Amino acid sequence: MLNLKRVIGLAVTAALFVGMPVQANEVIKLATTTSTENSGLLKNLLPTFEAETGYKVQVIATGTGKALKLARQGDVDVVMTHAPAAEAKFVSEGYGRLPRGIMENDFVILGPKNDPAKIRPSDSAEAAFAKIAKSGAPFISRGDNSGTNMKELILWNKADVKPDFAGYTSVGQGMGKTLLMANELQGYTLSDRGTFVAYSGKIDLAVDFDGGKALANPYQIMLINAEKYPDLNHKGAKALSDWLISAEAQGMINNYKVQGEQLFKATYSE
Repeated sequence: MLNLKRVIGLAVTAALFVGMPVQANEVIKLATTTSTENSGLLKNLLPTFEAETGYKVQVIATGTGKALKLARQGDVDVVMTHAPAAEAKFVSEGYGRLPRGIMENDFVILGPKNDPAKIRPSDSAEAAFAKIAKSGAPFISRGDNSGTNMKELILWNKADVKPDFAGYTSVGQGMGKTLLMANELQGYTLSDRGTFVAYSGKIDLAVDFDGGKALANPYQIMLINAEKYPDLNHKGAKALSDWLISAEAQGMINNYKVQGEQLFKATYSE
């Protein structure tokens, strides 16, 4: 016969265990970009990782510059961004290690559906940017040192245009809010495709220039040097990095769609 007191005791113990907070070494602090958050990708991926491993991922979604700063300061356990030059510097300076390219999408130039600057026939993104500056149409910049902002500044430099013309506005906001502002002003902006698709039901903007491979937008996950910050959750960070390159996670990335459109392409290879 079952011991009723023992059964009750086990039930109470189980209930207490379920209600216990996650231990600090089970929490992984991930600094990443607003695009991975705004697109809904992380909300799609992380519950599976958490269920399989027991870790809880705390997402700090910000611009790439801020994400790398948090990593440099040892304020997060792992970082996932999309600015190759800044990431290479982060690794070369000894802060990051084991960079892994896990996925990519692309940047697009969004603008009013009637394309007042006539950028659609442009041969390149920098040519499109030059037309926008010359036209006097509004251009809304994230202005937040994000990977998107870094790419935008590279394009202005290639176009030989200083981003200080009358229509240029730097807002210091994430991609979602920048899209809403561009929509309100019916101006142009540079966006990652994933966030645009996720917000397409909220805005009345079109892809006025699609640069294809020239505007590729690769994402990397990087661990943080344990010699600099030994007290971080390096075990959890490695577990997350390993999971994101697994066949399961790579398949989930490829299969993630919004309004029937694939937002990211998995890219990891041995």
